[in-house]
Amino acid sequence: MLKGKINIVLIAGFLSLITILFIQINWIKQSIAIQETNIAIHEKKDSLFQKQINEKIHIALSEVLNEISKKENHTYDTYGAVKQIQNNYYSVDINEELHPYYLESLLKKAFYKEQIFQDFQFSIYDCFSDSVIYGKAVEFSDDSLYLTKENSDNLAIKSLKWKKDGHYFTVYFPNIQVKSNLNISQKYNPWPFVIPITIIVLLFTIYTVSIIKKQNKVDEIKTDFINNMTHELKTPISSIALSSQYLMKKGIEQFPEKINRYASIIYKENKRLESQVNNVLDIAKLEKKKLEFKNEEIHLHDIIKEAKETFANNQMENTDGQLTLNLNAKNDLILGDVIHITNVIYNLIDNAIKYSEDKPVINIITKNEDENLILSIKDNGIGIAEDQIKNIFDKFYRIPTGNIHNVKGFGIGLYYVQLIIKAHKGTLNVKSKLIYGTEFIINLTLKN
Repeated sequence: MLKGKINIVLIAGFLSLITILFIQINWIKQSIAIQETNIAIHEKKDSLFQKQINEKIHIALSEVLNEISKKENHTYDTYGAVKQIQNNYYSVDINEELHPYYLESLLKKAFYKEQIFQDFQFSIYDCFSDSVIYGKAVEFSDDSLYLTKENSDNLAIKSLKWKKDGHYFTVYFPNIQVKSNLNISQKYNPWPFVIPITIIVLLFTIYTVSIIKKQNKVDEIKTDFINNMTHELKTPISSIALSSQYLMKKGIEQFPEKINRYASIIYKENKRLESQVNNVLDIAKLEKKKLEFKNEEIHLHDIIKEAKETFANNQMENTDGQLTLNLNAKNDLILGDVIHITNVIYNLIDNAIKYSEDKPVINIITKNEDENLILSIKDNGIGIAEDQIKNIFDKFYRIPTGNIHNVKGFGIGLYYVQLIIKAHKGTLNVKSKLIYGTEFIINLTLKN
């Protein structure tokens, strides 16, 4: 039920995020379209203004040229003489030398007449002396007057191109901008900012969802663990309670064989409870690194042989199974804690029996490789799906058993095995295939 609600919340969250992103993207597209439209309108206005100002400047400069020609009795081709070098830079060809003050007065008069209310600078080139006479900067004031700036800086006009051919003068308008060829989409493009932010938001959302799902999985595993533990503890407790009731009945002393039987049940179930509690406590101590190990010399073959006898007289006898040993290792001496190494062997054999649908066939093999002892425990059980192998060593995780519903345990057996092998600086690997069984391979370092 809770898992279904979480999935609904996650789906609703994703749909909301996608909706927001969709709206945001459309809004950005519309904003870009409006910007481009406004820029196009603005450029059109600028272009119209530029065209009008260019025409006025041409007319004004042509009038200046006509005035000069009248004074000097020369005839000029006014159309060809006036040239536009840039949006704000013009050149006018003349035949004779020209006094700068006279030219300044003509320019002011012509510009005012054509309503060209712009600041300007002019200069005159003399081909005889190959020199340039720079005029003062002229500023159009709020009083509709052209004022000459005595200490004006002519660096801007000095940087412009000059031709060394004939007499001519130039006029430069510093406040008229040169046309820019910048790409509008590059200048006003918000995508380089929006895309990284969107990716970050998506990654953060995916990370959050994965954390929620992982936490939900942990909660489910813990719930399963509590349910399994409750079931596992209730069974021996019930057995102990029933046996105790029989022992307290009147006249039971007349049946010594029953007393022994029920006392034996109480003892076995108590040991079972003790073992289960110790397993949980050992896991907690291992995780906190507080579990003490007694390192001593261990002959692994002795533990394996003892385990075979134990299981042969109990679980294997009941299931009519087969447990074979191929102890090929010439050297089986390792250093470790005999109790925990024994628990590892018993856990793996017990799993092999529990997860066999029919008669369990278990093969235990040892061999030496370099300075290592390799132990393999292989069964013919139901096997493990490929997508589940990565989870089998997780705490509280239990392998799905298909049609088998009587598999008991807390889901800490393989987790415990892995911790013990790591504590002994060994490695644990698993090979499995559904239906064909599972093989656990332990690699331990031999005692030098």
